[in-house]
Amino acid sequence: MSSIGFGTWAWGNKLLWGYNPEKDDKILEETFNEAVNRGLKFIDTADSYGTGKFNGRSEILLGKFLKKLSSNQSKNLIIATKLAPYPWRIGRKGFFHAFQASKERLQNKLDRVQLHWSTFKYAPWQEVQLIDGLADLFESGLISEIGISNMGPNRLRWFHNRLNLRGIPLKSLQIQFSLLSPQPQKQLELKEVCKELNIDLLAYSPLALGILSIPPSQTNINSATFLRRSVFQRLLPASINLRKGLRNIANDRGVSQSQVALNWCRSHNVIPIPGIRNPKQAKDAAEACKWDLNKKEKQILDNLSKDCKARMPNNPFQSG
Repeated sequence: MSSIGFGTWAWGNKLLWGYNPEKDDKILEETFNEAVNRGLKFIDTADSYGTGKFNGRSEILLGKFLKKLSSNQSKNLIIATKLAPYPWRIGRKGFFHAFQASKERLQNKLDRVQLHWSTFKYAPWQEVQLIDGLADLFESGLISEIGISNMGPNRLRWFHNRLNLRGIPLKSLQIQFSLLSPQPQKQLELKEVCKELNIDLLAYSPLALGILSIPPSQTNINSATFLRRSVFQRLLPASINLRKGLRNIANDRGVSQSQVALNWCRSHNVIPIPGIRNPKQAKDAAEACKWDLNKKEKQILDNLSKDCKARMPNNPFQSG
């Protein structure tokens, strides 16, 4: 698995990302091909990606693009989707039809299935049955890897032990992890638990909805959707010093600000999966794999992150 993958949350999401099929689909195909040709092998999606009439669009587009690859190109990729534990998906077979639908949209290229979020706070029995169902799919040979998402350290250990009793490895945990993500202390604790249990830790939103790629001289952005602008209005002013630090390192190294933010995740042994929407972003993510932060740069960014009081919003479904 490469040290950086990419996510497809924006592919079909009109509400947060302003998706427009007539304008975006051709660019997204070029983006996908650029990423694959540059060696990004891990691709993350979800059956809930795509808003309103575009429900499932991310998987549909990804499947369409995958179908055009050669068998050699396709076999080197890891395609991971997340299945949402909606209230009507109950029982041990609660994910079965959702799994089949995702596999069909992805043109039968599906390597890892992840539980999208924890129901521990409101229906703990539901996620127990659903993870047992994913284990059944694993034992049947229908999926080769199982992952989870938005879990705290206690629930992570529980899931690991539950699967371990059946001799099934828990491959990955996916959480929000960036220089601006909430609850940084809990994230560092999760990092240690993952290391102990040999679980890959994946970072979604490693660029904090794009904030960490914005130059420090820029204090507002008008091109984003209303939801993103509301986050930017709070975090752009609060993150100026942090973004200055990112910019200084980027200038010294002759790289982009985004590459520095992604490599901060890598410096913590976390695999970032930034969302990409154009070929330039795909190229930038791939270039970040070619170098590493030194200890001094990492420490500077660690300190700037701690000093930044405003943080990204908490995921309400994150378990303890």
